[in-house]
Amino acid sequence: MRVAIVCNRDHTGVINRFGQPRPEGYSDTVERVAAALQEGGHETLLCEGDKGLLSTLERFMPPDPQARPSGIVFNWASGIQGEYPYTHVPAMLEMAGVPYTGSSPLGHGLADDKVITKRLIRDCGVPTPKFRVMRRGTESTGDLRFPLVVKPRHEDDSFGLQLVHEPAQLRQAVEVIVTQYAQDALVEEYIDGREIAVALLGNGELEVLPLVEHDFGDRETHLMTWEAKYMAAAMPPRICPAQIGSSLTTMLQEISVATFGACQCRDYARVDLRIDRSGQPFVLEINAMPGLRLSSSYVVAAMTAGHSFSSLVNRILDVAHTRYFGIGIP
Repeated sequence: MRVAIVCNRDHTGVINRFGQPRPEGYSDTVERVAAALQEGGHETLLCEGDKGLLSTLERFMPPDPQARPSGIVFNWASGIQGEYPYTHVPAMLEMAGVPYTGSSPLGHGLADDKVITKRLIRDCGVPTPKFRVMRRGTESTGDLRFPLVVKPRHEDDSFGLQLVHEPAQLRQAVEVIVTQYAQDALVEEYIDGREIAVALLGNGELEVLPLVEHDFGDRETHLMTWEAKYMAAAMPPRICPAQIGSSLTTMLQEISVATFGACQCRDYARVDLRIDRSGQPFVLEINAMPGLRLSSSYVVAAMTAGHSFSSLVNRILDVAHTRYFGIGIP
């Protein structure tokens, strides 16, 4: 099958540089994904999710006479600029009639907005830390108790994440987010306890992969900062499967599945949670396009479940194909 892996590594393919830019970076994940798909017997093409995407796809997977799609996209595009950038490539593909892996524009939009996520899951009875939305840092904190976690409303990869202990720090943290990221700050109570990642795969009856715990040990800061995610020296060990009792495991699985559904996710996602000192879980957020680095929680969970990296990538593709066409890839 023809599979185009769409990513955003070159941010020049736009008509105008306009709106909030996405951080530029490089990862070899797309090459690993391409190699895994080739191992699965597919013809692949790496292409940019920019203004030339649809022309590129039309050449690579031209429609057949019966107008059935002749290929599928493995979507790995985080966007280039503007609002809700994760929605841009899925929206282009929806308009052009090209099937793709992962969540729809709606699913990415809901998961990308941490405030909307929290409101949606709270309405479903899923516990999440108390929060406020701020633009100045001088707004009333109401019944929120310090310390507080402050982060941009829309960013991923823990960009802008800060832990504050008193009002002056809060004002400064909010000011940094509003100035640097041009968006509201999400301010929520810090949950002191264990951090768990729950990897989900499928649609309908979801497969919940083994739970992953980030073991902070005796570190001063128990937060998954950008450094803790991407710098080997700062990365906390991952324990998989997490050593958690069966009843709490079931609870974490159920509220993760509920979060997946509330945010209209598809195919695969990762839910991040905290368990406080009394054993109460809280959903922090959901990632509709979880990282697929070999060290990432999602891949660690999948490998613990018996997948190789190649089988995981091809399973994600098969899940998406089944969602579109009712059957797995022949």
